[in-house]
Order: sequence, then C-alpha cells, then structure tokens
Amino acid sequence: MERYVRQIIVPEFGEEGQKKLFKAKVLVAGAGGLGSPVIAYLAAAGVGKLGIVDGDVVEESNLQRQIIHAGKIGMNKAESAKEFVEKLNPDVEVETYPFRITPENVMDLIADYDVIVSCPDNLVTRYILNDACRITGKPMVHAAIYGFEGEAMTIKKSPCYRCIFPEAPEGAGTRAVMGFTAGLFGCIQAAETIKLIAGLPTLEGKLLRIDLLTMEVFEIPFSENPNCPVCSGKLKEIHPENYTGNCRVVKY
Repeated sequence: MERYVRQIIVPEFGEEGQKKLFKAKVLVAGAGGLGSPVIAYLAAAGVGKLGIVDGDVVEESNLQRQIIHAGKIGMNKAESAKEFVEKLNPDVEVETYPFRITPENVMDLIADYDVIVSCPDNLVTRYILNDACRITGKPMVHAAIYGFEGEAMTIKKSPCYRCIFPEAPEGAGTRAVMGFTAGLFGCIQAAETIKLIAGLPTLEGKLLRIDLLTMEVFEIPFSENPNCPVCSGKLKEIHPENYTGNCRVVKY
C-alpha cells in the first residue's frame, strides 16, 4: 500500500476508495492525446484492470502530446501503452485491443468493463461509444479538445452525449490541438473516472468547458433531451447505418 499512501490519506478517498479502485475494470477507448494521460494516471492510481483500444501506430507528430509513447514510433499504440503501464505499475492488469472500435465489435469490447473512458480521435467512435454505453447502462467519461479549448462530461444515465449533439456538428473533426490541452482534459477524465469508481461527485448532467488561451471556465448544466433516440429507449441496438455521415440515428 506504500505506493498509494498519498491518495489513501485524502479524506474523501481513503482506504475504501483505494479498495474500490483495485477492483475496478476500466476500458480506455483511444491511446492518443487524451488517452495517454488517462492511462498514465489510472495506472499510477492502481486501477485493477485497464483495457486499451487503439488500432493506430505511433507517429512522430503524436509525441507532441502522447507522451507515454516516447521512443516507440511505428508500434501499435495499445501495445505501446501496455508497455508503459507495466513499467509504471506492475499491479495493474492490462488487456490490449489493437484495432478500431466499430458498430460490430463495440458491445463485445465494453461488456467486461465497469467504466468506459471515451478518448477517440474521431466523432464516429464517440457516437458509437455513447450509444453502446447507454444501451447497456455502462457509465462513460467523455472529453473532446480543439486548439486551446476542450470539454468534458460524465454520463451515468441520462442525459447523454446525443442529448446535446443529436448529430455530428458540421465542420468538427479537425486535429489542431495544443499538447497541454490534451494533457489537462485527459487528467480531468482520469479524475472523473476515479471519482465515479469511489462514489464521489462527478460531472453528471454538466458540460465543463475550458479555454486555456483566456483561462475562462464554464460549467453548463443540461438535462435529458426528450427527442433523444437513445435516452428515450427507442434505440435498443447498434446499427451500422447510424454511424455514417453526420451520425444521425436513422435506424432503430
């Protein structure tokens, strides 16, 4: 327990929080800019099992923000992340999935995990994860970043990501980002995940937005959208037709 003593003595967390963390199984979807700090801090904190999904390989341009992959250009990111975790904290069990998340495989991927952390580099995967987590009742921790800005929210039940964004926003998906923006929001996701496991307050029903250029912070409350096809219970399965184009739900 010596490794974790500094967090165990935090009154709100304590030994009970650590025990819950030891037993928890977390799936991190994406080992890139957001996933890197999520993986690092969940592993350091002593989460019981980490699943890591990523079909990409490490490229030189990644290293501006994806610091867990140092020296591993050309290696699959999930496998690279596993090596990092094993060196940082051998207590953590790591399962790798070196491929992309699709409508066909998402249900099998999330089935064995308690919390899903959404760190993809594309909107399609974000919608697939949101819908799969809502259908199965799995909590999901979301973040997205652009330039100096980012957002984060935790989805336990309703409202969900589709309640705010029923379809992919036009013009979204650019990869311009400052490295520290990814680092900050990945750390927020790690914090939300640990708080969720420990039973502490999270960003449920709130969208946190931060502009690191101006240092403005906004916490925007939101509620269930009555027209949301997921939260209304109309969508009961993952259909590939719903994840093309703007990801609007066209099949139930």
